[in-house]
Amino acid sequence: MVKKYKKELDVSYTLGITLTIEVLKQRNDLVNRVFIHSKTIKNESFNLIEELCNRNNIPLIYNDKVFNILSNKENCFVIAEFRKYNNNINELDNHVVLVNPSNAGNLGTIMRSMVGFNLNDLVIITPAVDIFDPKCIRASMGAIFHINFTHYNNFLEYYNINRARHYYPFMLQSSCNLSSIDIKSPYSLIFGNEATGLDDSFLRYGNSVIIKHSNYIDSLNLPIAVSIGIYEFTKNKFK
Repeated sequence: MVKKYKKELDVSYTLGITLTIEVLKQRNDLVNRVFIHSKTIKNESFNLIEELCNRNNIPLIYNDKVFNILSNKENCFVIAEFRKYNNNINELDNHVVLVNPSNAGNLGTIMRSMVGFNLNDLVIITPAVDIFDPKCIRASMGAIFHINFTHYNNFLEYYNINRARHYYPFMLQSSCNLSSIDIKSPYSLIFGNEATGLDDSFLRYGNSVIIKHSNYIDSLNLPIAVSIGIYEFTKNKFK
């Protein structure tokens, strides 16, 4: 029995070949089964999925009806069903902190940028979008399976447990330009909601940062701001 995805379910789905390969490589212990559409082209990618499933005793199920339930994409021919999981952050590493993120696509894109720059620990302050929403998983291009993440009910809950860190809230109210920031580790890069950003209360935490840009735009969207911030804080690792 397969049900259309809802947050309350204990499972989620990877909609597509690339995402399915990623979950089979990174978290095969969580995969219940893999669905195959009759239109699937049996190429190198399919052969890899078949090999990974056989190696880990994961059932391959041919069922076209499942795709009508789970996916509205005409080019989706492979879906993995996996169990949701907890994968807590490493408190000693550097963190990205998202306060009340509300868009699944944005969250997925942010995780992809994080993994791209070897920043793999994500703090999510609730209420927040569902990290296991298939839209979020798809936008991450499978990066979610490389991410450690922990949810907190509010920022103070996170702060009180992790006081011995260097905090950098990204805020329009700040006077400190990102390009001149003094970077100290372990750090937490803090970003607000897509619509409201961070309120003035965050000025009291650490060193607030602003990303300067031209006057032709009001602001940067959240995934771009996070990506710019991550790059500036990690660029010396890639010289």
